[in-house]
Amino acid sequence: MRRRALLLAGAVVAALAAAVSASPTAGAQSQPGAHLAGLQWNFVRIKYTAHFRPGSNYRFDYWGEPWAIDAPAAEQNLSRRLKSVTAIEVGDPMVLTLEDPTLWQYPWIYFVEPGNLRLQEAEVPILREFLLRGGTATFDDFHGPYEWENLVRELQRVFPDRRIVDLPVTHPIYTCFYKIDAYPQIPGLGSFLNGRTWEKGGFVPHLRAVLDDRERPMVIINWNTDMGDGWEWSNAEDYPGYIRNTREAYRMGINEVVYALTH
Repeated sequence: MRRRALLLAGAVVAALAAAVSASPTAGAQSQPGAHLAGLQWNFVRIKYTAHFRPGSNYRFDYWGEPWAIDAPAAEQNLSRRLKSVTAIEVGDPMVLTLEDPTLWQYPWIYFVEPGNLRLQEAEVPILREFLLRGGTATFDDFHGPYEWENLVRELQRVFPDRRIVDLPVTHPIYTCFYKIDAYPQIPGLGSFLNGRTWEKGGFVPHLRAVLDDRERPMVIINWNTDMGDGWEWSNAEDYPGYIRNTREAYRMGINEVVYALTH
């Protein structure tokens, strides 16, 4: 796959814009993000088939299905944010399936709530080839042991011979744009309003990955954290106390995308 480099961003109220734009890593030029000019990026959300626990009675409309959680605000906001802090050419967000023939034009794809993910048989080799050719898949907003075990099973179908590893704070993903000292636990808005950062027994946040043969994280896993809510609610004036979480979600999300597009 001829990989196009790209980047990510999201919109926020003016105060958050200033906070997120501040303190890019020291390697950035005087205008932060200028060195990324010429790169292209679209937020590509993957529409997948959901699997629920036995006995569940979930019924959804199109935008209420698990693959569409936080849409379309999350991708719209993140796209605007990336466009505002870098020189990357940011296209419109889109929704694709893994079997869409245009998938190969976009090196970064996003799965939300993968605790519900059930890959179809035809999708497994497509995802494997997409990743081995240089693409990156980000999995976000899932929590606790049950949802973790579901994603592990699905990734083992894609890569039965590769391990999931933790990315420590010494990994360059933490400094490729912003300098981030610790992986953030972004609470979903519901958890925030109930005074906690965790849900479903997922007390400790982890940044994990599946590596290719060159040690490149081709699968990026945000577990026990909810980046998508951080992007979605960044300009919701009804929740001013949530602004710190949206700032951290933008910073970590931008680093993840920048790293994916430059490695």
